[in-house]
Amino acid sequence: MDQKKQRRNRQIFLIVLLLALIIIVSLISISVGSVNISLKNVVGILMGWDIGNNTFKSIVMDIRLPRVLATVIGGACLAVSGLLLQIFFRNPIVEPYVLGISSGASLFVGLVVLGGYTFGVKHVTPMFLFGGAFIGAMIVMLAVVFAAKKVKNITTLLIIGMMAGFICSALTSMLTAFADKESLHGFIMWTMGSFSGFSWLQDKYLYILGVPFILLSFLLSKPLNAMLFGENYALSMGLSIKTFRMIIILIASVLTATITAFAGPIAFVGLAVPHMVRITFGTSDNRILIPGVIISGALMTGVCDLGARMLLAPTELPLGAITSLFGAPIVIYLLLRKGDDL
Repeated sequence: MDQKKQRRNRQIFLIVLLLALIIIVSLISISVGSVNISLKNVVGILMGWDIGNNTFKSIVMDIRLPRVLATVIGGACLAVSGLLLQIFFRNPIVEPYVLGISSGASLFVGLVVLGGYTFGVKHVTPMFLFGGAFIGAMIVMLAVVFAAKKVKNITTLLIIGMMAGFICSALTSMLTAFADKESLHGFIMWTMGSFSGFSWLQDKYLYILGVPFILLSFLLSKPLNAMLFGENYALSMGLSIKTFRMIIILIASVLTATITAFAGPIAFVGLAVPHMVRITFGTSDNRILIPGVIISGALMTGVCDLGARMLLAPTELPLGAITSLFGAPIVIYLLLRKGDDL
């Protein structure tokens, strides 16, 4: 009992620590940039105090705060999506990017952005982007699930997912050959992945679409725990496997599509964060993992976004490049650790 209590206290301490780190990283992200603003002024602006500088207030409230809020929900969505897919496929190196889900979302966003003018769509709204990303994510996800029923070897399944991603990437490349220069430039910038230029309207869409499905994933903690022991055990607990699979597919696809639509494809957050949380928290209990993954995903994305802005300032690096540099070593470690048993 003492060990269990100590472990629970440690987990609570880690959650509080991570929340504090998110606040610290967020304040630093708001403070630094082409125009540096002191932390004192940042806190004053956020608290609604009159600091006597409207320029600083505009920078904080209209530019930097929306971006920071986007990184928080974006990282949480990607991390939860990765955790759900790893449980669903019972494989440690599965995430939306590896299985081609992000590539499918990118293809249909490309159809909306690059092909919109051809079909008479002169103004692409956020909901158009989300609709395209969601359809693409669902198509690839359903294809991978269908393949999962046909093959037993998990390596074969991963290769199928990767091939689906390559097909989507190839079709996306073909689209660029027929696009006009203006829309092509915007799409290329989008594919690099970034939370730059986020507005309050985009944040509104992110939170309206993302938060309910994150909460739903937490409500599914007990069924997810049952799935860890295999489908037969889950069936014995009265769980409808077919219905549960579709719910997991829906949640993972919506979370992936939401972030991909607005910020572009961002790799490795959904892969790396669940493993870091499992190791750090020392548990596989999804009642603990899901809150830990939400907070850690937000923190990782916030740190990577800050690095993308500041490492080679004033040039901003693609966020996807920073998350890949952070996440790729974890994938390599997993492959070396698992060896031939992967």
